[in-house]
Amino acid sequence: MSSTLLLWIVLALMFLAQTPQRCGRGQLEEEWCIADEQTPDEELQMALNWACQVGGADCSKIQENQACYLPNTLQHHASYAFNNYYQKLKQQGGTCYFNAAAFVTALDPSNNSSFISACIGFILYAYRNSFSFFFLFLCLGG
Repeated sequence: MSSTLLLWIVLALMFLAQTPQRCGRGQLEEEWCIADEQTPDEELQMALNWACQVGGADCSKIQENQACYLPNTLQHHASYAFNNYYQKLKQQGGTCYFNAAAFVTALDPSNNSSFISACIGFILYAYRNSFSFFFLFLCLGG
């Protein structure tokens, strides 16, 4: 397989992988409340605790062995909880502030870039080992 063909396959997979993974959400939001990457971990943890314990966010899906646990990062879990709170309560005046630990974005954070990375890794492995059609089939959801 030529490197040009491999590049086209990778680009095609990246395009196809842009289908959002809803991670437990049934609706398509037009805006999301996500954790600010510049917030120190201690502040982010306090805001996450508030959202889950006091604020009323449903944090059950970010518990271990649940649908949205991975990636297991403070940033990801806080973003999930903040968005859950915001989507539930924005019509009643709920905000996406969390003591300056979050902000609203129009970019869908549920696009799963780890899926893209995994498919690219599979394709590169397959290319080296002549299993490309098998891995392409897996990455396309076959």
